[in-house]
Amino acid sequence: MPAKEPLQDRVYRGLLRVLPFDFRSEFGEDMEETFREQRAATERRQGTAGVLRMWRATIADILRMAPREHVTVLTQDTRFALRMMRKNRGYTLAAVLILGLGIGANTSIFSVVNSVILKPLPYTDGNRLVIVRQQGAHNGVTDMRFSVAEINDYRQRNRSLTGLVEYHGMSFTLLGGTEPHQVRTGVVSAGFFNFFGVKPLLGRTFVEDEEKPGAQPVLVLSYEFWRNQERGDPNIIGKKYQMNDRAHIVIGVLPPIPQYPNENDVYMTTTSCPFRMNAGFIGNRNRRMMSVFGRLKPWVTLDAARRDLARVAADLTAEYPASYTAQLGYGIGAVALREELTHDATPLLWTLLGAAGFVLLIACANVANLILARMARREKELTIRTAMGAGAGRLLRQLLTESLLMALLAAAVGVAFAYGATGLLTRFAGQLTPRAREISLDGWVLGFAVLCATVTTVVCGTLAAMQTRVNVAGSLKENGAQSAPHASRSLVRSTLIAAQVAFSYMLLIGAGLMVHSLIQLERVDPGFAPERLFAVGIDLNFTKYPDAPSRRLAARRLLDRVQAIPGVISAACASSFPMDPDNTNFGSGVVRFRVYGDSRPDTELPPVSAVRRITPDYFRTVGIPLVAGRAFREADSEEAPNVYIVNRSLALRAWKNEDPIGKRITFDGEHYGEIVGVAGDVHEFGPGLGAPIQVYRPVAQQPFVGALLVRGAGDPRALIATVRRAALEANPESAVTKIQTLEEARSLSTASPRTTTRLFGLFAALALVIAVAGIGSMLALWVRQRMREIGIRIALGAGPGDILATVVRQGMVLVAIGLACGLAGALALTRLLKNLLFEVTPTDAPTYAAVSVLLLAAALLACWVPARRAARIDPQIALRCE
Repeated sequence: MPAKEPLQDRVYRGLLRVLPFDFRSEFGEDMEETFREQRAATERRQGTAGVLRMWRATIADILRMAPREHVTVLTQDTRFALRMMRKNRGYTLAAVLILGLGIGANTSIFSVVNSVILKPLPYTDGNRLVIVRQQGAHNGVTDMRFSVAEINDYRQRNRSLTGLVEYHGMSFTLLGGTEPHQVRTGVVSAGFFNFFGVKPLLGRTFVEDEEKPGAQPVLVLSYEFWRNQERGDPNIIGKKYQMNDRAHIVIGVLPPIPQYPNENDVYMTTTSCPFRMNAGFIGNRNRRMMSVFGRLKPWVTLDAARRDLARVAADLTAEYPASYTAQLGYGIGAVALREELTHDATPLLWTLLGAAGFVLLIACANVANLILARMARREKELTIRTAMGAGAGRLLRQLLTESLLMALLAAAVGVAFAYGATGLLTRFAGQLTPRAREISLDGWVLGFAVLCATVTTVVCGTLAAMQTRVNVAGSLKENGAQSAPHASRSLVRSTLIAAQVAFSYMLLIGAGLMVHSLIQLERVDPGFAPERLFAVGIDLNFTKYPDAPSRRLAARRLLDRVQAIPGVISAACASSFPMDPDNTNFGSGVVRFRVYGDSRPDTELPPVSAVRRITPDYFRTVGIPLVAGRAFREADSEEAPNVYIVNRSLALRAWKNEDPIGKRITFDGEHYGEIVGVAGDVHEFGPGLGAPIQVYRPVAQQPFVGALLVRGAGDPRALIATVRRAALEANPESAVTKIQTLEEARSLSTASPRTTTRLFGLFAALALVIAVAGIGSMLALWVRQRMREIGIRIALGAGPGDILATVVRQGMVLVAIGLACGLAGALALTRLLKNLLFEVTPTDAPTYAAVSVLLLAAALLACWVPARRAARIDPQIALRCE
């Protein structure tokens, strides 16, 4: 029975494992023998104390030696890997580019997901901030805002929220420059910026004394307004603007942060807003205009806050029944601000990241196939290295080193791709969330790119090394002769090709559905004629045009000037124009009207979601057809009886097949007016959102002008400068806020689905190219490895057509398997796109058929190229191949 090895020797052998394997293989036995001799001698001369000192020195030596030896081995592996990569530039370039594109697609989308969804809000205690909303369920109103009295009530009575601050948006006109300039103005509580923890870039924000009645009006400028309008003037603090007939002093400039709920040019305190400080407004509980934000108290959950707010709402309903009638269906709710900022973007961004993930999977499969093909060509080299003593671990480490180097190069390509796409993705995300401006390539994004590259290439490299180990053993048995492709390797390569086809098919189906949906969306008739039509935003300064007569006169002067311009076919004034992307309030509420003689309860009355004031030529100018009745006339003046025009949807909903012309309706229960016409429906908010229930009123009877519509005889852009000048000359103290063609407005209404479709299409195109390249490269390798077999078949009488068919069949069988798997996956996964599709189902048969034909045609072309090369092989040359 052999003697048991001393414990100290076993511990020493274990300690040597921190050294590289090759080092241990070469020097390990000698080191163990030396250690045993030194230990025995030391123990005889110095005893246990000497042995302990020897152990301390030995451990220190090994721990110093291990990093140095590992670095030496890593340096050797890296140099060898670089030589191999330079020697095989084509392979290296293909692998890096393919993997880089897959990583780039994922990194670019992840940069958006990270900045918009995963990062905390750039505000103090961002996860505890909520927006509070009053609701009128019976009127279909999800946000009816707050009155001054209600804000005070909730500040005093709630027990779950602190720092309730208010906000509402206005548009005011700045005077004193070369021309009047409209500014989007946020009217806020003095503590608004402190509540969000926003520190000014310059100056300071508001203090409580500046919210007291009679205080000097002050402004805080947004970063964009300061940069664009004031050219980043560092001495802006103290500058005076004339607005609302009062001088306003600039006290601060905000940093570049997302603004919510609206992007504003300037901010003022509540006491500086003439509407907010109107005595009638302050004293009326039903005059609701403000949004309210709060912060959850420590240890208070959002559900608890909702219950607390509901308690206050119940108390107010009991105390003020006239303001919170049963017909209103009054209620209150709270939503986390983080969710509010991202709820439109979240499902779409996760879907896009999933699509990008498919691209990365396809790239990984393709690179794995490239590595396997290269391993087949390196089999003789690896066999020789194994015969010379290289262990499987060393071969694996060498292959992984090559893979990791490619990973770093691919990550660099991916980051460059993502950097180039940042601008496009920021504009795209800006259509979905105010957080778009936070998008950046930070450390998390760079880490994600490196992680993707490392994991995918390590997996690919390990897979290749495992297959290579099997084939090296077979090669040694055959004395190094070139062996036929191993069945295991062929199966892996075939599986990877089928997987590429399946994943690319699923992506192509998703992109095809999005394209079909976009085509359906853009085919929708908007309800008006946008060609040669443009809109001019008009802001009649309320301090200069304070009453109805002055606004009527301003509209009349404006139309007289513009209609006299050569090239103008017609012009009209309106309170707003169709598809205006900035008119977020149009159609945001619901009011109900009563037909004369109708005694139903208020909750059962027909609803109206949009009211537009127009001048008589509006329908002719905009190109909206009149279905019945007449347009407004000049005779429909302020002294004439009230008249209305309703759209087709309202007429059908309220009267079904009955003629609405001549019906008398009221919105306030007292003042009735006659319906004189029925207009066609207009898709006010974009073709995918349907037409609102809409009523038109004459500007003469309800004077409010926010837009000028002009139809020209030719290109509208040729008229813009002239019309703009005429508008300012007609009313010098009004402001031109924007000029936009209606074709541009229509295009902007479909910008988000168009960009989404382009991203899906880009990912699908990348997937198709990578998959087709993989099919072609796999068949080219198959032909090269079977050249002798093909030569024999040709020598025995096989024709070029037979060889061509054999090679094509080899590839198309894998394509068919991949397509079948992809079809099953597409039927399961495309249901996730249901909310993104317009008038297209996730199982749309024409889309599936078209994508199938496209994929089969591309795959057939990929198979045909190596097949044609095989059919042209010279059998004499092929038979000499070994």
